[in-house]
Amino acid sequence: MTKLKNLSLIKKILLLLLLILFICVSGFLIWASLTFDATSELKEQVNIEEIHQEDSWMIFAKDTYTQQEGIIIYPGAKVEPEAYSYLGQELANQGYLVAIPSVTLNLSIFNLNKAEEIISEYPNLEWYIGGHSMGGAAAAMFADEHLDLIEGLFFLGSYPGGSVDLSQESLPVLSIYGELDGLSTPEKVDAAAPLLPPDTFYEEIIGGNHAQFGWYGEQKGDNPAQISTIEQQDQIIDALLSWLESLENE
Repeated sequence: MTKLKNLSLIKKILLLLLLILFICVSGFLIWASLTFDATSELKEQVNIEEIHQEDSWMIFAKDTYTQQEGIIIYPGAKVEPEAYSYLGQELANQGYLVAIPSVTLNLSIFNLNKAEEIISEYPNLEWYIGGHSMGGAAAAMFADEHLDLIEGLFFLGSYPGGSVDLSQESLPVLSIYGELDGLSTPEKVDAAAPLLPPDTFYEEIIGGNHAQFGWYGEQKGDNPAQISTIEQQDQIIDALLSWLESLENE
C-alpha cells in the first residue's frame, strides 16, 4: 500500500511539473508573439507592400547597386523587421544592398547564424553586420565566430554580451547610441567598451532614445525622445554612411 501511495505521489508531482512547464512555455510563446510592428508614420515613408522579399529576408537595393558592400541588420527583440525598412530604403538609395531577416520567435538570438544565408547568396559583396538591441548582441556573436565573412560590425542602441570579446581583433566597429536610451543606456554601452577593439568609433545621438532606432512606437522602459523618429533615423543613416566611407577610403 505504501508503494502505491508513493507512486501516486510521484505521478502527481510529475503532472504538476509538466503543468508548470506548459504554463512557462505558453507564457513565453505568448510574450514573444506580442511584437512591435511598423507604425503608420513609417508606412508614409516606405511602401512596405513593395519591399522585395527573398525567402525570410527583406532586400533593399537599386536595380544596379553601385557599392560593393552589403549591410545586414538584425532586428531588436520582438520587433518586426519592417520597422527598420526606412533604414534599409535610405541606405539602398546610397547604393548598398541591405538585408533584414525575419527570425525565429522574433528573437535574433535564436538565429545567430542567419547572416550566412544572405552572405552565401551574394558572395561577391563585402558584408557589414549589425543590429538593434538584442539584434546587435546577436550580430556581435555572429561576428565573433565568423570574422572571415564580414568586414565590420555596428551596434544600434546595443552592445556585446559578456560571451563576446573582440578587444584583440582588428575588426572595424561602430557603436551608435542614444543619449536618452532607457534600455541600452549610455552607461551600459560604456561598460561594454572593454569587449570591443580600442579604435571602436562611438556616435551619440543627442535626444535619441531606444525605440527610435527602429520605427515602431514607444517601448516600455525607454525614455521619451527629444527628437523626432525621422530625425533620429536620419542621424543613424548619416553615421553609418560616414563610417562606411571612412573604411572605404583607408
